[in-house]
Amino acid sequence: MSPLRRWVYALKPASWPKVFVPALLGQALGAASTGRVSVGALAFGLLWMIADVAFVVLLNDWGDREVDALKRRMFPRGCSPKTIPDGILPARAVLAAGLGAGAVALLLAAVAGRLLERPALLPLAALGLFVFAAYTLPPLRLNYRGGGELLEMVGVGGVLPVLHAYAQGGVWLPLELKLVMPGLLALCLASALASGLSDEESDRAGGKRTFTTLLGNTVSRRASEVLLVLGALLWLGAAGWARGALLQGSLVLGALLTLFFAARVWSKSPSAVTNAFGAQSAYKLELHRAIWWGSTLLSILVLAVGLGAQR
Repeated sequence: MSPLRRWVYALKPASWPKVFVPALLGQALGAASTGRVSVGALAFGLLWMIADVAFVVLLNDWGDREVDALKRRMFPRGCSPKTIPDGILPARAVLAAGLGAGAVALLLAAVAGRLLERPALLPLAALGLFVFAAYTLPPLRLNYRGGGELLEMVGVGGVLPVLHAYAQGGVWLPLELKLVMPGLLALCLASALASGLSDEESDRAGGKRTFTTLLGNTVSRRASEVLLVLGALLWLGAAGWARGALLQGSLVLGALLTLFFAARVWSKSPSAVTNAFGAQSAYKLELHRAIWWGSTLLSILVLAVGLGAQR
C-alpha cells in the first residue's frame, strides 16, 4: 500500500458525512437567516471541516489503539484492519498528524474570524475541538468512563451547526436553527448509540463504558430506533412553529424522508445482533442514510426557502 493510500485509509472518508452533514445544515440555516450566502463562510466551513475531521479521526485512532488491537485479536475476521494495530501507520505519525490538523483548524478559525468579522469563531472552534478531546483523550476520556454518546450528541448535533450557522450568518441561534436543533440532537444521539454496536464485546473487555457495554445490543438498537423516529417527529412538530408554508413544508419533507429510512432501519434490526458484524453494518448504513439524507434534504430546502423569501 502506497503512503498516500495509507493516509486515505486512516482518514476514513466514508465516515465524514457524520460531521459534514450537521456542518452543511448549520451553513444552510445561517444563510437562510440572512437571505444571502457568504462565499467566504462556505470556504471557511469546508476547510475547517477537513481539518476538524482529520483531527477527530486520527486522534480517535490513537486514543483507541489498545482497544482496537484487542478487537483485532478477538475477531481477526470480523472487522476491518485498524490503522495502528495493523501497522498501516505508526502511532507517533497518527498522533502528530492529528495534533497538526487541530492546530490548522484553530488557525483557520482565527483568520476567518477576522476576515468575516466573527469574533466568536475562534472560541467556538476551540470548543468543538475540546468536546472531542474530552471524548477520547486523557485525562477525561469520557467515552471510556461513560457519557461519550451524550458528548458526541452535543458536539455533532449542537456545537457544529452553531459554529457554522454563526460563520455564515453572524447569529448564534437563528430561528431556523432553534426549530431544527432538538430533532438533530435526537438523530445524533441515535447515531452515537448505534456506533457502539460492533464494538460491544471488545469494548467491554477493554474496560470501555459505553451504552452498549452497559445495557447490551438489544437495548442500544431499540434506543437508536426510538431516537431516530423522535428526531423526525420533532421536526414535524417544529413545522407548526415555523414562519411560512414553505419553511413548514421543508421540515415536513425532511422528516418524512428520515421516517422512510427509519422503516428500513427497523427491517434490518432483528439480524443486527451481537457479533453479527455484516448485519450490523447494513443496519448502521440505513440509520445513517436516514440521518444524512433527511438532514441534507432539509438543508437544501431551508436554504432555498430562506434565500427566496429575501428576494
